[in-house]
Amino acid sequence: MAPGNVSLVTEFILLGLTDLSDLQLPLFCLFLIMYVVTVLGNLGLITLIGLNTHLHTPMYFFLFNLSFIDLCYSSVFTPKMLTHFTSKKNIISYRGCMTQLYFFCFFVISECYVLTSMAYDRYVAICNPLLYHVLMSPKVCSSLMLGSYLMAFSGAMAHTGCMLGLTFCDANTINHYLCDILPLLQLSCTSTYVNELVVFIVAGINVMVPSVTIFVSYGFILSSILRISSREGRSKAFSTCSSHIVAVSLFFGSGAFMYLKPSSAGSMDEGKISSVFYTNVVPAMNPLIYSLRNKDVKIALTKTLSKRTF
Repeated sequence: MAPGNVSLVTEFILLGLTDLSDLQLPLFCLFLIMYVVTVLGNLGLITLIGLNTHLHTPMYFFLFNLSFIDLCYSSVFTPKMLTHFTSKKNIISYRGCMTQLYFFCFFVISECYVLTSMAYDRYVAICNPLLYHVLMSPKVCSSLMLGSYLMAFSGAMAHTGCMLGLTFCDANTINHYLCDILPLLQLSCTSTYVNELVVFIVAGINVMVPSVTIFVSYGFILSSILRISSREGRSKAFSTCSSHIVAVSLFFGSGAFMYLKPSSAGSMDEGKISSVFYTNVVPAMNPLIYSLRNKDVKIALTKTLSKRTF
């Protein structure tokens, strides 16, 4: 048996989303459109927030970071995923696979905590408006983002470090469209007990803590909304709040379904489908949910376009 930190496999084959040839072209077109929407939507938001000083507020500071994260982590695997639809074999090197795994974990965990920070920002704005500028000062916002990235760094290092300690002997076919944790664990010819324990602990913390915090925050927000006397004000607040909750539920729900259950060949196929939601659908939806329905962003877009025209 080879030492624990040496892999006998030099490359992996990614099976992709499906092996049905009739679906390759339609899926290629679908995911290409989703990726273009993700890139244009999030890059557009980053540009608008950067160019318009009236958007330099805590809410848009977090949105700026969310767009940056969505843009980066969808770019970690989507180009490779698209090439699979047009080629017979989708091969990735061992180092490339471990690198993809690290950055995928980093950006996904980052998104968990940025969404949490955004929910806290809305909670303070609606429930404690008089203390908003104190509780959401630039120092606090920067600390929240730094904490998000530190949690992401530690989680990604834990997952990738444990994965580098495994030995992969003969099996090198990953039942997924990216180098994810659970599909890789199925290929190891050494014990994966420690890895599975790390997955359960790290994924449990990074899914449960943010999701509970988010829903508790929205619980207080809804309670405050119900006390609003204006029917139009309540309707507008409910509409915005429900959109956020849908996006958050989709992200955390699909992530929990993928990671917080025992792995098997059958569940891995189900996991591939559920992972599409938090890897492809959510990054494309976030610009629509968090900004295009927002009056400030529409005004900023109009001003930016008018400056470029004249």
